[in-house]
Amino acid sequence: MHGYDEPVYLISVVAKVLTIHPQTLRQYEREGLVNPSRTDGKMRLYSQRDIDRIKMILRLTRDLGVNLAGVDVVMQLKEKLDEYESAIDDLKAQIEELKGGSTSKNPLVKRKNTYEIILFGD
Repeated sequence: MHGYDEPVYLISVVAKVLTIHPQTLRQYEREGLVNPSRTDGKMRLYSQRDIDRIKMILRLTRDLGVNLAGVDVVMQLKEKLDEYESAIDDLKAQIEELKGGSTSKNPLVKRKNTYEIILFGD
């Protein structure tokens, strides 16, 4: 049994399993949508995580008609949501720790001022 992130599948295997052309997988890599590992001989190796990501790309493009630029935006938003969910889980764990009577000298919420300025041209 291989790990979820372990690169084990060749491009030909992934293309056959997902019924897509290997050139499509190469295009996804060029577009930065998927980043397979490489062997010393420069052969692409895909993990199960990569395959699941490609399945999501195919759903977006085939079923929903999203172009590759849109897929990139959707994937970036999904990654941000995953990060936020992880942060929320961490904060919930800290709250539970404080409720349990733990005396922590670290404040529950640390304030950090971060501002981004976006300028729009006319």
